[in-house]
Amino acid sequence: MNDDSRSGSPGRGFLEKIANFLSGEPQDKSELLEMLHSAQENGLIDPEATNIIHGAMQVSEMQVWEIMIPRSQATSIDVNSTVDVYLPLIVESAHSRYPVYEESEDQIIGMLLAKDLLYLASKDQLGKVPLKELLRPAVFVPESKRLNVLLREFKHSHTHMAIVINEYGAMAGLVTIEDILEQIVGEIADEHDFEDDHLIKPSNGREYTVKAMTPIEDFNDYFHTSFDPEDFDTIGGIVSSQFGRLPKRNESIQIGHLLFKVLNADQRTIRLLQVTQLD
Repeated sequence: MNDDSRSGSPGRGFLEKIANFLSGEPQDKSELLEMLHSAQENGLIDPEATNIIHGAMQVSEMQVWEIMIPRSQATSIDVNSTVDVYLPLIVESAHSRYPVYEESEDQIIGMLLAKDLLYLASKDQLGKVPLKELLRPAVFVPESKRLNVLLREFKHSHTHMAIVINEYGAMAGLVTIEDILEQIVGEIADEHDFEDDHLIKPSNGREYTVKAMTPIEDFNDYFHTSFDPEDFDTIGGIVSSQFGRLPKRNESIQIGHLLFKVLNADQRTIRLLQVTQLD
């Protein structure tokens, strides 16, 4: 008698559930999603698994431009910079990889890894080796590349970041493997994200970085606005309602004297906003 023939075998029961789930082949994406949600309701898969599968399906339809970090928000380094110039940039931004350019930011010649600088610092060689000698090859991808294709390329090449170029060959932004994975599994906490007790962070002049989870009361107090907390709990809810849908990264909308730009979002929610006070 094999294990599956034993009374009450969990293995056979699970296989029967899977077989029943797959017995009717979905004819399109909507039917597949309906089957997934039905499987969730019947206890075959949990909600988190449903979200991950849905996220993976979304990634196959998305292009790089939809999630990339725009060039204006990227920290690039001039290859001719001295250590006293580029090191403060690295410390302040606290990233692990940096595009390095020559003459202009459109001329990316390689990537600088922060860990290579740490090695030099440990040998008391920091600043003694020309920056150009520390560069790793840069990977370039078009804005139109599918995310599932890029994820596969990242995996095979062991690369974590790519330079996004537009139709003219100029740098349009950056995309990382984490950006793609967040579309599948949701936000990945980063040790450099500012803390929850700092939901609003001044950025540049009249610009502020604001977490979408910021309560309406806190947002009103900070910006002297009068959004009604009875309508929505968070500023992200206000912004989504003004769009009439869930906006994508880099989309902007003006509400009163404030311009809201979506800095980070996935298929589920807005996560981070740039708020600019207009005249």
